[in-house]
Amino acid sequence: MLTLPRSLTRLGARPLARAPTAVRHPLRAFSAAAPRHHQHGGVSKGGFAAAACRSSSPLSSFTAGGGASPSISTSSRAGVTALLSTSRSSSTTASPTAEKAANTPTTPTVLPEFSLAGKTVIISGAGRGLGLVQAEALLEAGATVYALDRLPDPSPEFARVQEKALALGTRLEYARVDVREVDVLRGVVDGIAEREGGIDGLIAAAGIQQETPAIEYKAEDANRMFEINVTGVFMTAQAVARHMIASGRGGSIVLIGSMSGTVANRGLICPAYNASKAAVLQLARNLASEWGAHHIRVNSLSPGYIVTQMVTELFERFPERETDWPAQNMLGRLSSPEEYRGAAVFLISDASSFMTGADVRMDGGHAAW
Repeated sequence: MLTLPRSLTRLGARPLARAPTAVRHPLRAFSAAAPRHHQHGGVSKGGFAAAACRSSSPLSSFTAGGGASPSISTSSRAGVTALLSTSRSSSTTASPTAEKAANTPTTPTVLPEFSLAGKTVIISGAGRGLGLVQAEALLEAGATVYALDRLPDPSPEFARVQEKALALGTRLEYARVDVREVDVLRGVVDGIAEREGGIDGLIAAAGIQQETPAIEYKAEDANRMFEINVTGVFMTAQAVARHMIASGRGGSIVLIGSMSGTVANRGLICPAYNASKAAVLQLARNLASEWGAHHIRVNSLSPGYIVTQMVTELFERFPERETDWPAQNMLGRLSSPEEYRGAAVFLISDASSFMTGADVRMDGGHAAW
C-alpha cells in the first residue's frame, strides 16, 4: 500500500476518489494488489494482451444470352478466344515474388509505431468528454491510462470504458485531482510513477470556459481561468516530466489547446479563454525546447468547435450558432469528440517520434481562412 505524504493529508485533500459501484479497479490508494504493467527494454511485465487489429471476378466470356456480334466471323471469334485464353494463362502464371505475396496473410495489422502496449499515460480532465474519448483510444492502442479530474465521480460513461479496458487486457484508473492543488497533483503523479515503474505519456486536457465580454470581466474570474487553463496545465506537465527525466526514457506530452489560441472566434466573446489557449500553445513550444535534451516531446492539439452535451445545451439558448458555426469552416460542419481519437494516439505514440514543438490544429479549416 502506497501512503501519500503527510503534507497531502494536512491539506485535507481527496487525491483518490471513490468511483461509482459499476467502476472496477479504481485508483484507491494505489493498491499493491492491482497488477503492475510496464514495459522495459521490450519485455512486458504483467502480460499485456497482444491485440491484433482483426472480390474480384474473373474475366467473363461472352454470354449465350448476349450472343456473338454478327460482324465477327467464325475465324475472328476463334482468334479472340485464343487471345483470351493466352491472356488468362499468362495472368495466372505468377512470378516468385507475386506468388509469395499471394501466399502472405492479408489480415490487417496496426503499424507497430502506433502501439502503446506496456505504456502508462496520464490524462487530466478525463472524467468525461474529450479526455475520456481520448483515453478510450489509448486503451485500444494498449496503454494503461490514469484519468485525473476534479469531479467527485467520473461520468457514467467512464464505467463502460473501464469495462472495455479490462476486456482489452489493460486498465483505466481514476483519481480525483484539482490541478490547482499542486501538492496533491504531484503526490498523485508520484504515486502513479511508483506503482507503474514510470510514466510514458501525458495528455493535459483539464480546462474551463467562460463567455463574458471583456469590459465586464472580473479579475477573480480571469485569474481562475488562467490558474486552471495555464498554470494547471504547466504544473501537470512539470510533475510528469520530472519522472520522465528521472527514468531516462523520456516520453510524450500533449497539451490540449484550441483553435481559439490562434484566432478570435467570430461572435463568441471569450477573451480570457482565448488568451489562455494562446498561452498553452506557447507553453508547449517552450517546454519542447527545454525538455528535448531529455528525449521528451511536447506538442499541442488544437480542436475546433466540438459538439458536446454542453454545446448542445448552448444551441438551445443561441439557436443561430448551430448554423453560424459550421459555416465558418471549410468543411461546413462541426466535429465530434471521436474525431480526435487518432490524433491522441499519433501524438503519444512513436508514430510521431520526430515531432515536437508543433501544434496540430484540427478545426475543419476554420483558422485557414
